[in-house]
Amino acid sequence: MEKQGETGRKDGSCTRKKICLGKAARPPFYGVALFLYKKACIRRLPLFASRQVETDLAQLHPGENIQWVKMEFYVRKLALSLLVLTVGILFGVAAKVSAGSKALLEEGGILHRGAYEEGEKEVVLEARIQEECQEFRICLAPREFSREELEELAVQLLEEIPGQILGDNQDLGQVYGDLLLEDAYGGYPFEVEWESSRPDVIGSSGVVGVQKEPIQVALKARLLYQGYLWERTLDVTVAPPALSPQEAEHHRLQEFLLAEEQNGRQREDWTLPGEWNGRQIQWRQKVEDGSSLLWAAALAVAVLVYGMADRDLHGRLERRRKALKREYPDIVHQLMLYIGAGMTIRGAFQRMAEEYEKKGGGKLRIQKGMAAMPGHEEMVYTCRELFSGISEGAAYEHFGRRTGLQEYIRLSTLLMQNLKRGNGTLLERLQEETQKANEERLQQGRKLGEEAGTKLLIPMVLMLAIVMIVLMIPAFATI
Repeated sequence: MEKQGETGRKDGSCTRKKICLGKAARPPFYGVALFLYKKACIRRLPLFASRQVETDLAQLHPGENIQWVKMEFYVRKLALSLLVLTVGILFGVAAKVSAGSKALLEEGGILHRGAYEEGEKEVVLEARIQEECQEFRICLAPREFSREELEELAVQLLEEIPGQILGDNQDLGQVYGDLLLEDAYGGYPFEVEWESSRPDVIGSSGVVGVQKEPIQVALKARLLYQGYLWERTLDVTVAPPALSPQEAEHHRLQEFLLAEEQNGRQREDWTLPGEWNGRQIQWRQKVEDGSSLLWAAALAVAVLVYGMADRDLHGRLERRRKALKREYPDIVHQLMLYIGAGMTIRGAFQRMAEEYEKKGGGKLRIQKGMAAMPGHEEMVYTCRELFSGISEGAAYEHFGRRTGLQEYIRLSTLLMQNLKRGNGTLLERLQEETQKANEERLQQGRKLGEEAGTKLLIPMVLMLAIVMIVLMIPAFATI
């Protein structure tokens, strides 16, 4: 080649850029995974010896240290597995504890019904009679109370209910805020119904309206349980709201801020007061922080990405193979033209690599959104090998092996045979190879067209179903 610096390095080096990820990019448990990987390699365990993975990595990273690439891939994959395993163990422990807490059967065949507020429980029992095992599904109802127990509990609740409903109020004689009128109260089996003599003052849910003067309200509580009824009427006085000193000061400052904001709407800026009643004020805006949700989402996405590591690796390899197959007819055709014009095989390789790099190479194509051309990249790498001193036959052999496709292996074999034997029919063989490659391209195009037609069946069926629904709905509506 005329310009050595474009396809080869002056120092003769033909190694590619090594992938190096910093510590910040390492997943959790990376150190533990690296330790386990080294131990497994020392003991020669077959956990990290997949031929398919090694082949994929070697083809995706030609020219790099395959041992380093393999170690990095397996360590990251193992780190992800350890992360998933740890999370699974924690959830498993939680599920185990939760399941143990739900067990009702104790030694001696004793089943505890539980408290009445727990409700009815479904219990699955397994009975082993000699060698026969039978399963039973039973609904276990809570323990029912006797009439005497209900009377005692009803009297107790009716005595406690004035204090139960107070909420933030101090006494039923001066009610300022909402009451806690619940449908049931913890520790008692009764359903409670409330009736107010003034629903506009105290609603059935306990909401108390703001009043300008004290108002007397009769609040009736009914306790219901299995057809039994107990009642009590409470006298409640709803008074105007009384504010504590802190609440009153907060109310005054709130009104002051609202007035200041309204009066200063013609100014571009609004300066908050630095003191209030002789005390310094430091202002800080409360902003909703969604960082926790983002962190959780990032963790979920990271687990999903690492879980698809093998599939992504094989997918990249498949895309590279498809790109190589698309390039193959053009590469063989160009070689045939250059060799037919009187160039040597080496000169043709160097000319094609030089033209490819003059157009910017793979990086420029990716930046412009164009498809990658790994076949031409491999030719550039072959030229670098030739500049580094590797023999021409070995460089062509490496070219075929790196691609991993039968077509390129045939081409490299044809070129090596021409070097060794001086085959005078090289042009004819290249022409046959070009015709064969074009036929394979046509077959591949037909196959892709059939696959596209098959994929279109689903949306077409959905569209047909929508059209049928649109037509049938008016027809049924007129019946």
